Amino acid sequence: MKRVHVAAAVIRGQDGRILIARRADTQHQGGLWEFPGGKVEDGEAVELALARELNEELGIVVTSARPLIKVRHDYPDKQVLLDVWEVSSFTGEPHGAEGQPLAWVTARELPNYDFPEANKPIVAAASLPGEYLITPDGLEIGPLLRGMQKAIAGGIKLIQLRAPNMYDPQYRDLAVDAVGLCAGKAQLMLKGPLEWLGDFPAAGWHLTSTQLRKYASSGRPFPEERWLAASCHNAEELALAEQMGVDFVTLSPVQETQTHPEAQPLGWEQAGQLVDGFNKPVFLLGGVSAEDRQRAWGIGAQGVAGIRAFWPEV
Repeated sequence: MKRVHVAAAVIRGQDGRILIARRADTQHQGGLWEFPGGKVEDGEAVELALARELNEELGIVVTSARPLIKVRHDYPDKQVLLDVWEVSSFTGEPHGAEGQPLAWVTARELPNYDFPEANKPIVAAASLPGEYLITPDGLEIGPLLRGMQKAIAGGIKLIQLRAPNMYDPQYRDLAVDAVGLCAGKAQLMLKGPLEWLGDFPAAGWHLTSTQLRKYASSGRPFPEERWLAASCHNAEELALAEQMGVDFVTLSPVQETQTHPEAQPLGWEQAGQLVDGFNKPVFLLGGVSAEDRQRAWGIGAQGVAGIRAFWPEV
């Protein structure tokens, strides 16, 4: 069965809301909501196919777009490759040129709509930022919380509270403060034993690769309403993350790092190959900075993750 290549768009309005469309009842996966787009013709460049489809379906002209994520999905009756781009600017007023209902929704509202199964990773990618801040080791609680506060004020929306040198009770106390600090402003990802999950319902969880190997066969440890992430370093761990149903991963190290000088870097080419074969958002980590975000997007990653790259001077 030939895989159908589809160009799809996460279209953002000036207020940050996202445009979705309802599929006609007569279509494949009819009646469900989708991200607008359509089939890429043989030999057609994806960007041109996307521009053509959005003009035909919505009456808009794309003026700025970038790759967001590629998703391969096998339905019982159809195999698709969704080549998803983020459209950040366009001209014209979007309307359902083919009679399809449209809705402008916030990223937070996306899970309230029924999408085809293949669209689930796109919902995650549309909801995640391009930067993932990981807190540095060795800081006292005061400077750590002040740094997080400053980072949030500077626009950081996703934070992993990583404090490997703290004793468990210290980390748990810190986590309570961090949850309060992030409430309504940023998504906090905690680390630690899965036994703690019930104590921090507002936080997401970032699994170590050791935890991933241990728990992947048991499936997702909590419902889809909470963010679940994992640290991955190779194709085997990415496959386990897929099996477990995580929402996103970090892939590292892309380049040599001061924190893990012994780790063999993947390099950009191999990182790109691993991202291309994975159906979830990927943050590249290790020797990358905010300046590498564009390059990360170019190989299909969600963005970049880092400690020094995003940690503010306090």
